[in-house]
Amino acid sequence: MGGKRDEDDEAYGKPVKYDPSFRGPIKNRSCTDVICCVLFLLFILGYIVVGIVAWVYGDPRQVLYPRNSTGAYCGMGENKDKPYLLYFNIFSCILSSNIISVAENGLQCPTPQTVITSLQQELCPSFLLPSAPALGRCFPWTNVTPPVLPGITNGTTIEQGISGLIDSLNARDISVKIFEDFAQSWYWILVALGVALVLSLLFILLLRLVAGPLVLVLILGVLGVLAYAIYYCWEEYRVLRDKGASISQLGFTTNLSAYRSVQETWLAALIVLAVLEAILLLVLIFLRQRIRIAIALLKEASKAVGHMMSTMFYPLVTFVLLLICIAYWAMTALYLATSGQPQYVLWASNVSSPGCENVPINTSCNPMAQPVNSSCPGLMCVFQGYSSTGLVQRSLFNLQIYGVLGLFWTLNWVLALGQCVLAGAFASFYWAFHKPQDIPTFPLFSAFIRTLRYHTGSLAFGALILTLVQIARVILEYIDHKLRGVQNPVARCIMCCFKCCLWCLEKFIKFLNRNAYIMIAIYGKNFCVSAKNAFMLLMRNIVRVVVLDKVTDLLLFFGKLLVVGGVGVLSFFFFSGRIQGLGKDFESPHLNYYWLPIMTSILGAYVIASGFFSVFGMCVDTLFLCFLEDLERNDGSLDRPYYMSKSLLKILGKKNEVPPGNKKRKK
Repeated sequence: MGGKRDEDDEAYGKPVKYDPSFRGPIKNRSCTDVICCVLFLLFILGYIVVGIVAWVYGDPRQVLYPRNSTGAYCGMGENKDKPYLLYFNIFSCILSSNIISVAENGLQCPTPQTVITSLQQELCPSFLLPSAPALGRCFPWTNVTPPVLPGITNGTTIEQGISGLIDSLNARDISVKIFEDFAQSWYWILVALGVALVLSLLFILLLRLVAGPLVLVLILGVLGVLAYAIYYCWEEYRVLRDKGASISQLGFTTNLSAYRSVQETWLAALIVLAVLEAILLLVLIFLRQRIRIAIALLKEASKAVGHMMSTMFYPLVTFVLLLICIAYWAMTALYLATSGQPQYVLWASNVSSPGCENVPINTSCNPMAQPVNSSCPGLMCVFQGYSSTGLVQRSLFNLQIYGVLGLFWTLNWVLALGQCVLAGAFASFYWAFHKPQDIPTFPLFSAFIRTLRYHTGSLAFGALILTLVQIARVILEYIDHKLRGVQNPVARCIMCCFKCCLWCLEKFIKFLNRNAYIMIAIYGKNFCVSAKNAFMLLMRNIVRVVVLDKVTDLLLFFGKLLVVGGVGVLSFFFFSGRIQGLGKDFESPHLNYYWLPIMTSILGAYVIASGFFSVFGMCVDTLFLCFLEDLERNDGSLDRPYYMSKSLLKILGKKNEVPPGNKKRKK
């Protein structure tokens, strides 16, 4: 066994040696990954330049405000008092083809000829319908009977078209109702989010008391669910066996639900579940010691959070930084998309009509001027798109790609910053020999300043690696979307394999980066060295890693389920009016859609719980790495005492020597 252990040490590196000067996160450190830091800062500078260029050449009014036929904005400038756009022929927005042909069918109207000429030239609308504004545009009411127009023999088609258009525009009425619901229920939604915050915080803080029983209950619950599933499969198998329902009678079929009626399906499920139940029981028996260590680390993490409550609210900083990154990218992309000047071309409803033979269709025109050939019916100057001339317009695609790369890189860097800062704070807790006396003052703030000052480049390095993988996944998803119509099973299989491989690679890089940032926060080394040391340390303790990871995942999943489920149930009973007798001040508001504040409360509770538990998960991972290093560095002697808690020492069967004359020495 000793020779085998030596071989493992050589394969995954040698254990960390004792360093008498080490007392937690290194304070005397230097900048790491300087080249990557410079590249990242230059990239950010270029990202700012792209934003400035977009702001100078872009005009978001082109998508925020409607334009009339002359190209002028509605509700701005000379049209300040005219905020709504009126369509001359609303049916052109409804029907797939232009069903109004004045030249072919003639417009039978008992009005002077001059008016008919104006209608033919579309200088004024041929009919008017009572309408209401939506998104700055006038659309007809649903209860309006459409007029009988020449060339339109099917009035039902028009009614259906208007009805379909109005159905798509009913979002405006829905949006008003949604706004009213939020206006009446926002206070109670905040109360629900406050309940979620308190539940999340209490769950984490109480883990020091109930982590052991809670993990035991969860494990027994999983065993119980598997046992019931085995029983259910046996009952189904027994019934079908007595009936003689066999797969040989069914044969092969693509209807998968048909296999539920054969005994072999339930027998296979019974065997699989029984094997899982046996494996889980064996794991509990042989790994019970490591499960106890995992529980002790969870309790220690709860204590660490209790001593540094400011860490629980650091996700707010991360959220604000992420919001800034997303908002900057969105505004830059919007301005870039509207950086060209609008282009107009001549268009006619029917180019084969008399008088349109010599009209240069699809040539540029000025919407402020009248068409040269006024004898062509339906001739008008319509918007085509934005100009692609000029350096900015020709480089628009490249600038948008630069913006997407900037979005991914900055988002990943912000997340890396949060992980490294929290790791530095929690590491200072673990390596404080006398807790809480030796915990540094303002550990979170100190870790934040230390990380920004020395390790911006290392965070940028790790974030860039992850960004490249994510960009590759996005490109692969785009290619898969374009090839979705290709019915080639081999190509689909290859694409699925590529996507699966990139997904696994992204998960591995996230895992490696997370532990690398912990080592950076503790020792202040560059990214590559930190990632290597973290990986080797974890591989030397791979069984403990797996056990702790699964126990933590199970516990945090239950915590999220408890918080989100509790808030969801309370919100449902309150907003649906099922809770009575709370008094006038606590009556549920009258809502159009009572499910809306319920879903908002559930979503908000999930976000809050995820933020709190992400901090707790980072705390567990940090303390775990420190615990592994503590085992390798120290031996419990007077010169090399363990820094772990007494509960961990007891579980491992270890203890620190007590100096003579100090029999009550504390950890």
